[in-house]
Amino acid sequence: MGNKLFGTDGVRGVANVYPMTVDFALKLGMAAGELICTNKKKVAIARDTRISGEMLEAALCAGFNAKGVDVLKLGVIPTPAITMLTPSLDVDMSVMITASHNPFQDNGIKLINAQGDKFSDEDTAKIEAAISADNFTLNPDEIGSSEVIPDAVVGYVDKALNAVQGEQPLSGLRVVLDCANGVFSKIMPEVFKSLGAGVIVIGNEPNGKNINLNCGSQHTEKMIETVRNSHAHLGIAVDGDGDRIIVCDELGNRLDGDQIIAFLGKCLKDENRLANNTVVATIVSNPALDRFFDSLGIKCVRSGVGERFVIDEMKKNGSNLGGEESGHMVLSDFGKTGDAMVAALVLSQGLLKSSKKMSELFPLFLPMFRKRVDSKFKSKEEMLKAFENSDFQQAIKQAEQEIQGKGKVLVRKSGTEPKIQVWVWSDDVALAEKVNAEAVAVLEKSAGFEAKKSV
Repeated sequence: MGNKLFGTDGVRGVANVYPMTVDFALKLGMAAGELICTNKKKVAIARDTRISGEMLEAALCAGFNAKGVDVLKLGVIPTPAITMLTPSLDVDMSVMITASHNPFQDNGIKLINAQGDKFSDEDTAKIEAAISADNFTLNPDEIGSSEVIPDAVVGYVDKALNAVQGEQPLSGLRVVLDCANGVFSKIMPEVFKSLGAGVIVIGNEPNGKNINLNCGSQHTEKMIETVRNSHAHLGIAVDGDGDRIIVCDELGNRLDGDQIIAFLGKCLKDENRLANNTVVATIVSNPALDRFFDSLGIKCVRSGVGERFVIDEMKKNGSNLGGEESGHMVLSDFGKTGDAMVAALVLSQGLLKSSKKMSELFPLFLPMFRKRVDSKFKSKEEMLKAFENSDFQQAIKQAEQEIQGKGKVLVRKSGTEPKIQVWVWSDDVALAEKVNAEAVAVLEKSAGFEAKKSV
């Protein structure tokens, strides 16, 4: 059975609209309680600051309790906190209620296994099948309880502090923190201040409806303006659940995510903390990143797009650093998933150690020119037919031959929409444009339509 509702990062939608309804959450709790919580008979639940979080938490608790599973309610804590804490909680699994960087109307449910990792596709498929079947049996002699765990985040903060070294390691730093009115609204400013930084905070007054609203990683305008007006050394914005980071320099220039990956890799390398001398990036990170790491004697391994695939590749290669251009930075010595605060701490100390302004440090490397074109289709079936067309496959091989040694070609099917993306990178702008145009022309001729969007 293929997953219909669960993606690589759980299930998500508009609150009070299926599947983000009380009924669905109740059945999800019963299904997971029946299929997963068979050992400890215990689960932990956390949430972000959006108003629907408590409603979905109550429904999940009822579902788990109905199947005889005890619930530890951790309250509002970051996604990286619950993934890091889960192995020490003596639970069968954990749940994070969040829609990440989406507006407050949305919500989502992430399932985390006992080791703190995301559920496998097989497990989510079983849970979804059980919800669909809806034939749960309940035992009046087996009813679980729910317990509020105060200050659960303390253990996470203690470990995160180990990401930087020395007494008052951020002394002299002036930083703007945009907390997205989300999970880091209180935690992150307190941590930075405790380490000696001068902090200007915005987006730190959550009211249930302002999470990610004109703030945070998706809306950096106010952060950039505040950095310029306050003469801060840098600005750091996170998303609602704390697993994504966006950074700007003292002039308000936003850094590309590949630049952050590069700097974190260099910092860990300089401190002899880069495991197996390897960094993981995704297939859509700029090829110049590999060139930069090569110059430092660092191996750069590529994964599929998505944090889950980055983490899998890190495990395979014994790496403790991986990231996505979109802002997910995984430092596995301190957690199990993308962690905006840990990445921000390492980056901030690295900046101070350099004794330079951010605008003098970045860019660490000049990216290759990138040409990307998205060709959209009416259906997934039409997309797959066009992708497998022999003329198009031959065009891809020809493009790869033409760009060999001068750049990179990537052709990928979108995982969320019926579209094919053609990416070409090269230092030679004209060559990249030409190779991309030729491949796209063959694709759309074979598909019998012309509807493309350059990105």
